[in-house]
Amino acid sequence: MKLHRVGLLGIPFDDNSSFEKGPAKAPSIIREVLNTGSLNGSTELDVNLKEHNAWLDCGDVDISENQHFLVPIEKRCDQLLADDIRVLSLGGDHSITYPLVKSYRKYYPKLTIVHVDAHTDLYDSFKGNKYSNASPFARIMENGLCDQLIQIGIRTLTTHQREQAEKFGVNVIEMKDWPISNPLDFNYPVYLSLDIDGIDPAFAPGVSHREPGGLSSREVINFIHQIDRPIVGADIVEFNPNKDIDNMTSQVAAKLVKEIAGKMLLT
Repeated sequence: MKLHRVGLLGIPFDDNSSFEKGPAKAPSIIREVLNTGSLNGSTELDVNLKEHNAWLDCGDVDISENQHFLVPIEKRCDQLLADDIRVLSLGGDHSITYPLVKSYRKYYPKLTIVHVDAHTDLYDSFKGNKYSNASPFARIMENGLCDQLIQIGIRTLTTHQREQAEKFGVNVIEMKDWPISNPLDFNYPVYLSLDIDGIDPAFAPGVSHREPGGLSSREVINFIHQIDRPIVGADIVEFNPNKDIDNMTSQVAAKLVKEIAGKMLLT
């Protein structure tokens, strides 16, 4: 089996946050927990990241004030994928997923996106911004950038978002219907987009949009472990350190980095 390298890529960008700024601070704080905190390098799937030569830190994307955010994110992801490095990105707000998936589509002609979130982020435009953190999956779907979109943890559906989900053929799994009775069928290699507010604020309070009634951290980790297709890319977004309590959410985010990275390295 070919060993794929996996690179951690920080994207400290929150200009498209629709409510509160703060997620731009997340990459450095998550790295601090990973590198100097209480967590060791071992994952639950028996991968020790600190001893694994294929686990890389690829630094941060530099987005200058005079650049449109799409360009440097897509370009940096292109560079890494061209070098056969699969990317695990740290946002940042959820708008970063669109340019990342734009890049991934060049390398993966078939792609399933698994999206964990309290919100579907399918608004055609939010507060006049088509690149809002509430809109990345509308851009992804209208541009045909994936073949299957599965959304899990949803608990804030509006009429417009229901219409958008139906229009684009999205499989929306609402929290009121969780847990599901049958395993999900992932048709293609998986890109995982994990919004921290998909997790209940009891476990992860450090988000701009707290929405009670979400997934537990254990449920999310178990779900990641059970994905039966290769996870070829991932992002963790919307952790807002300004809203955290006693570093609870930074610890959850770092744990998720470990478990996702371990899964990516095994597949």
